[in-house]
Amino acid sequence: MPAKTSVRRTLAVLAALPLLTLAACGYGSESKDTGTAKVAAGAKKIDGLDSVKIGYFGNLTHGTALVGVNKGFFQKELGATKASYTPFNAGPSEIEALNAGSIDIGWIGPSPAINGYTKSDGKNLRIIGGSASGGVKLVVNPAKIKSLKDVKGKKIATPQAGNTQDVAFLNWIADQGWKVDAKSGKGDVSVVRTDNKVTPDAYKAGSIDGAWVPEPTASKLVAEGAKVLLDEASLWPDKQFVITNIIVRQGFLKDHPKAVEAVLKASVEANKWINANPDQAKAAANAQLGIDSGKALKPAVLDPAWKSIQFTNDPLAATLNTEAEHAVKAGLLENPKLDGIYDLTLLNKVLKAEGESTVDDAGLGVK
Repeated sequence: MPAKTSVRRTLAVLAALPLLTLAACGYGSESKDTGTAKVAAGAKKIDGLDSVKIGYFGNLTHGTALVGVNKGFFQKELGATKASYTPFNAGPSEIEALNAGSIDIGWIGPSPAINGYTKSDGKNLRIIGGSASGGVKLVVNPAKIKSLKDVKGKKIATPQAGNTQDVAFLNWIADQGWKVDAKSGKGDVSVVRTDNKVTPDAYKAGSIDGAWVPEPTASKLVAEGAKVLLDEASLWPDKQFVITNIIVRQGFLKDHPKAVEAVLKASVEANKWINANPDQAKAAANAQLGIDSGKALKPAVLDPAWKSIQFTNDPLAATLNTEAEHAVKAGLLENPKLDGIYDLTLLNKVLKAEGESTVDDAGLGVK
């Protein structure tokens, strides 16, 4: 994949892409309030709000949110304003909830964030922070695929046509000099669009030979005998690329900046704690997955999956631009305008107060 590029240009997305990107990356229960955190005695409401409604996926790449919920970071910063939580299974439903006001702030992948922004002509959301990088792998049946060149002619799953992993795989295929029709998935490699929840069963049944998927799906396949052939992070400069961002409803950001700042402070504190206490953080994230979905991950899946994800406050804006360029190159996306998709003002305020380095919007910030 190419190095980070300058981004003040016509970018790519999503008139051609349905509001379905990243649909299979979540494992939690959709639209189910799990808000059980207790408000501290004597705490005060922020911005006069009774609650702030926070959405996220039941997915390890949303570990910041999982840990923030489980360890009470959000509630601590919101004081007497209740932190109300809703886990989702898919990006589209979270975007719909944001548009409807059912949630105020959400953790979400890059493709649905771009999609939601462009579908509304830049009026419904902003990306206000980063959360995670990495956690995506090409895993294969070692009996059928022993090297990267062996991928040619095989059946490889991605979560959904046009989603973040699908675009990355199509771009990698093109870099090998192979050809695949992006819409049908047919060509030198058969790209089989498969819901992450059923991909392990498809692998066991032999209907796919491997998959380019996020965690924990990749590690679930490994537990079924697959092998990691490629970690997507190895294809990126500094081995970093955005996999999870924080978004907010624009009206909520305008009307309640103190509440947004409190959630961002909690996110920064959660990431700091995650990186300082990786084993405890992994356990907390898995415990919250168990609460949300009724089933925590087994150590054989949890341990390698967690290890491959980097938790960061940086939204890695230049890589979002590159991902969009790859989608254009694949013929999946058309030409929207992403100027103004970021507003990192409050995040950088929090980072400065914490004595940490500020982050950049790669020229796509609000003017």
